[in-house]
Amino acid sequence: MYCPKCGYIDSKVVDSRQSEDRKTIRRRRECLKCKHRFTTYERYEETPLVVQKKDGTTEEFDREKILKGLIRAAEKRPVSIESMNEIVDSIEKELSNSMAKQVKSKKIGEMVMDRLKDVDEISYVRFASVYRSFKDTKSFYEELKKMIEDRGNNDDK
Repeated sequence: MYCPKCGYIDSKVVDSRQSEDRKTIRRRRECLKCKHRFTTYERYEETPLVVQKKDGTTEEFDREKILKGLIRAAEKRPVSIESMNEIVDSIEKELSNSMAKQVKSKKIGEMVMDRLKDVDEISYVRFASVYRSFKDTKSFYEELKKMIEDRGNNDDK
C-alpha cells in the first residue's frame, strides 16, 4: 500500500477492525519510511447478479423490484413488511450462495411464489395471477385447484 504522504511502497498494519455492517475491514497503517499514519478500507469484490428477462434482455438484480411486487400482492392483507423483507432476504441469499452470475426471472418468480404460499395464500394467488399472466378464469381456477391439492397433500403428512 503506497503512503499517501511520501509515496513509499511499504507500510505496516497498526490496527484492524471490522465495520458495523461486517462487509468491510478498516485498517490503520503506518508508513515504514516517514511514519505517517493513514486508514484503508478493505472489502470483498462482488460481481453483480444479472437477471435474464422473458424477452431475453438482461438487467442487474434489484431486490426492491421483488419487494414492490410483494407489497402490491399483499395489499390490505395481514402480511407484515418484516415477512416480506425476510422473503426477499432469503431469495437474495440463496441466489448469492448459488454463485450463479446470471439467473432467469422465471426462477426468481418461482422462488417468490414458493415462499409467499407459506405466508399468505391470497397474496400468493395475487402474485401468481400477475406473474403467470392468467389469460382467463380457467387458468386462474387451475392454479387455485393445484394450491388446494397441495394443501390437502400437506395435511395428510
